[in-house]
Amino acid sequence: MQQDMYTVASNPVITGGEQAPLNVLFAGESQTKPLHRLGPKVYDFYLMHIILEGKGLFVCDGEKHELRAGHTFLIEPEQLISYESDGTEPWRYRWVAFTGQHSAALVSAAGFSAEQKIVFTSDKRRAALLFRRIYETFRLGGTAADMMAAGYLHLLLAEYKSVLQALSGNPLRTAQAEGDHLLQQVVHYLTTQYAHPVSIEQMAESLGYNRAYLSRLFKQRTGVSPVSFLLKLRIDKARRMLRERPELTIEQVAASVGLQDALYFSKQFRRLHGQSPTAYREAMRSLGGQER
Repeated sequence: MQQDMYTVASNPVITGGEQAPLNVLFAGESQTKPLHRLGPKVYDFYLMHIILEGKGLFVCDGEKHELRAGHTFLIEPEQLISYESDGTEPWRYRWVAFTGQHSAALVSAAGFSAEQKIVFTSDKRRAALLFRRIYETFRLGGTAADMMAAGYLHLLLAEYKSVLQALSGNPLRTAQAEGDHLLQQVVHYLTTQYAHPVSIEQMAESLGYNRAYLSRLFKQRTGVSPVSFLLKLRIDKARRMLRERPELTIEQVAASVGLQDALYFSKQFRRLHGQSPTAYREAMRSLGGQER
């Protein structure tokens, strides 16, 4: 039989606790004794376990769940729970505790919910490694240990997001839903990258689609091509800068929205709005900076 083992490391950096965006409290690993039991009890922080070996029983909201290696279970703050190791195959698990103002949002974004507190991963190596990395970060200490641990926790939650999305994914998703998703991806890409040189070919490749297909679908949904959408987005951003940043030159405004050629910028601005950028800025100044 495996020997009993328990090791834990706490965050060496004093942070804002629950007021911080994300505060990883401690992490550890345990090889439990047969029938080792915790609870019924509540915690005032999130506590997440991944089972490496063995099996046991997790009781949450009055429901019993028999868990084994590969399972992860999440305990939420103020939730009455208990968990007990098996009598013949006691579990070995790793855990991490965390709190903070962004905790609930991160947990929800990862896919955990009142109905989804347990996840099974057939390949638990990556998740298990991230649990271990948080523990090792605290063991090593240092003034940046809190930020490093928070980074590893983000990666860990991202790992579970991928797993949960794969589990809940509908292979029969309609073409309409697929098109809506792609449209959202394109809009997000362009609205975050507009200030840089944007290649529609590179965008299509990064999203995993053929450029012709992507452009055709985008135009069907929006009535304009991705190139036209991007140009209008840039000009709209420029209009705001012309109103709100009078110290910037026309060339600087153009460059700030991803258009390095100031003459081309002025020509497109006039085509879309009937006046030059300089004339538009003067008109806005005479109106007190208010949009027409």
